[in-house]
Amino acid sequence: MKIISTKRMLVGALAASMIATLVMTGCSTKKNTDTPGTPVETATSKPATFTYGIEGDPGSNVNVITTSDRMGLMEIKAIYSPLYMYNADGIEWFLATDVTTEDNITYTAKLRNDVKWSDGTAFTADDVVFTYEKMLETPSGWANAQLTFGDKKVEVKKVDDYTVEFTFPVASAVSMELIANVFIMPKHIYENETDIENSELNKTPVGTGPYVLSEYRAGEYVKFTANKDYYLGAPKIETVIFKIVTDANTGKLALQKGEINALIVQPSDATELSKNENITLYPYSEGRVAYMVFNTNSVNVTNPEVRKALMYSLNREEINMATYLSKDYVNTVYSFLPSGSAFKAYDKVEKYDLDLEKSKSMLAAAGVSNLKLKLAYIGTNVAQQKMAAIIQQEMKAAGVEVELVGLEGSAISPEMQNKDSKYDMFLGGYIMGIDPSTFFDLFRSDSAYNFSHLVDADLDALFAKGASETDETKRMEIYTQIQQRIQDNGAFYPYADNKRILAVTSNVGGVEDAKLVPVYSFEDMSKLFFK
Repeated sequence: MKIISTKRMLVGALAASMIATLVMTGCSTKKNTDTPGTPVETATSKPATFTYGIEGDPGSNVNVITTSDRMGLMEIKAIYSPLYMYNADGIEWFLATDVTTEDNITYTAKLRNDVKWSDGTAFTADDVVFTYEKMLETPSGWANAQLTFGDKKVEVKKVDDYTVEFTFPVASAVSMELIANVFIMPKHIYENETDIENSELNKTPVGTGPYVLSEYRAGEYVKFTANKDYYLGAPKIETVIFKIVTDANTGKLALQKGEINALIVQPSDATELSKNENITLYPYSEGRVAYMVFNTNSVNVTNPEVRKALMYSLNREEINMATYLSKDYVNTVYSFLPSGSAFKAYDKVEKYDLDLEKSKSMLAAAGVSNLKLKLAYIGTNVAQQKMAAIIQQEMKAAGVEVELVGLEGSAISPEMQNKDSKYDMFLGGYIMGIDPSTFFDLFRSDSAYNFSHLVDADLDALFAKGASETDETKRMEIYTQIQQRIQDNGAFYPYADNKRILAVTSNVGGVEDAKLVPVYSFEDMSKLFFK
């Protein structure tokens, strides 16, 4: 077994783009040096199919406008391409070759002229303009909010067949990041479609990515075949299958038998798999923040003093170590920003470190006794199962009874969005942008992703101010105030920035060239090969 420790760039994510990665520590730095010319067996015995065990069903509704869940975006990344991916350590170019600006308002993108859609049609600037316009006119479009400034939106204009201009309403320090990570859709396929989100065309997507969707079986798998005309070079593996494996033990056994080639594993499983010489572990950071959020509309936790008292009953370190087992796999966080963010201000916010006596006295002062709460989480998520159990135990010590409710993955988001939900608290996690302004959607008063349902006009104004400020020192001051205000509201309890662990059978090469990134797993699967 090899453990590969890497520093990786981050890419687009839950309704936005990604935050900076961390250097992996505490792991071997031995690298996989095998090349496509060094097969373990003869060429004729190499497998033709790479099977990736994934924990959920990405579905058949493949559209670049509204898809924002992890499984759906993995599917999107295999089929489509963005102009470029905006990474913590630079830009990775795809359909664009360059983007320039002279005033931080107008950005000119030069496009590749050698790209074809998988049906043979040439890719042009018309496709880019069409995609961004559809994103901007679709309220549920995942990048709609980041391309909207108050009542004004980014304007997208075709200059010629291979040049596009983006004009922002105001100068912004983050415009390059905001343009990034939108996957481009074919105008000639969708131009007469009035409801892209629910179109039948989504079942037979035409893309420019390394693979073409060839078969989907609900609850079982998604099958892709290589796009031989992929502009960055034909994929080295002919067939890729995303096999839906919802049970962690079933997936682990399949990996050990070689029935699947890759699987995301928990730290406890990583310990066991580290003894297997036929498996390589790749831990990597996603800049992901795990948190507990209070539904402030719930009568039990409407009072901010009650919420703060409950947070003082919790022990982040105990939660993190019980869940992730080792500091090699987790960093503790104290605000909405992950531990790799240059704007984090952990030393200037209220951390709510464990203080059981303070918790009890604050509850008593608020006139609360025999409090009974409901905590909802994804029932099949092993990490959340452990987190929920620890939170239940710790709040019990403060005299609070917590009922744990495991929900289906598809059911948790609607409940979190419902301010009248019967649940008082939720466990969640997000991966957002490199710049802190991209996190606005999580806290904006009228956002569907503001799961606390807290309305704070002053916080909204601070986020708007931070997005338009170009002076880095002033921006740091603004985002420090934002972190302080969010923590002072007592509705949001962040605790972990955990690493994701990808286990891969050792006959697979090219993982580092394919690049492990948040959400999508691989930035470009065409680089994978069998040794």
